[in-house]
Amino acid sequence: MATKAPPATAASSTWTDEDGVRQPGADAHAWLPGTNQTLCGLSLHRTRLGRFPHVLWIDTLWLADTSAHRIVPCRRCVAAAGGRSGARRWVRVNPRP
Repeated sequence: MATKAPPATAASSTWTDEDGVRQPGADAHAWLPGTNQTLCGLSLHRTRLGRFPHVLWIDTLWLADTSAHRIVPCRRCVAAAGGRSGARRWVRVNPRP
């Protein structure tokens, strides 16, 4: 049985790091290479998102937290890809009886 490949990144903007590698910027979405849509359902062509098959979605989440560049991960793509591993889950604080 084949394993599912991890999602790559599609973004609305690009920037180049100090090593000369293109990196995603602005609005970032999770994308499975070989498809024409993001995990949240946006068409890559219609929304003019650039493909970054060399940047994994997990790396984009890390860049969004640590980079000085503005990277905003799509909330629906974060949920569809399995969420952030270190983030707290929603917890009911004061449930009704």
